Amino acid sequence: MSAVSIRIFADAETTASAAAAFVAEEARAAIAARGRFVAAFSGGKTPWLMLRALAGEILPWESVHVAQVDERVVPAHSPERNFNSLCKSLERSPLRPEQCHAMPVEAPDLESAAVHYAQTLQAVARTPPVLDLVHLGLGTDGHTASLVPGDPALDIVDADVALTGLYQGHRRLTLTFPMINRSRRILWLVTGGEKAAMLARLNKGDASIPAGRILRDSALVFADREATHLL
Repeated sequence: MSAVSIRIFADAETTASAAAAFVAEEARAAIAARGRFVAAFSGGKTPWLMLRALAGEILPWESVHVAQVDERVVPAHSPERNFNSLCKSLERSPLRPEQCHAMPVEAPDLESAAVHYAQTLQAVARTPPVLDLVHLGLGTDGHTASLVPGDPALDIVDADVALTGLYQGHRRLTLTFPMINRSRRILWLVTGGEKAAMLARLNKGDASIPAGRILRDSALVFADREATHLL
């Protein structure tokens, strides 16, 4: 198996800026080709830097839709809610609320909420939904999205969105492997020395970690030097 394509930058800030420029390029190309750009983003400190930089890009923002890769089951105003930070990071952009699609983690029936979010993605990305770009992070345990070691969601093949078990104190909604692997472009954003061991395993295609089950053909890793020192 060939190594995943990796672009290396000096630090987290430079990596985030380069990733924002890349997402903007993908957006312009998708809108030119298909009239719309639909992207799903994960949470995290470096991703918020990327999205703040993306918000300053000149784009046909009226043709952009933003979705979530995963979300904790927490109240609307919780500081652990990814969607709040996502919206704050993009607040300089002219995105309208109806262009940003929050995972419905406050719903009383979370299994139905997963189905509902899959239907939301169908409405903006056709059936079956094909996202133009999915942004992923990499956990120190090898997880990506909220596809964590040992969770039943790892084995789902017939749904695009799933409810997970407890992980670090919360259940979550997450995109599944079929949904992620169907996307036109996968963008990994990996920074920090604590990610180096897992990035090395991802690079080797280690399918024993969840991240290693993401398809590589359309994937690109943006990483800083600290995260790549074991490659």
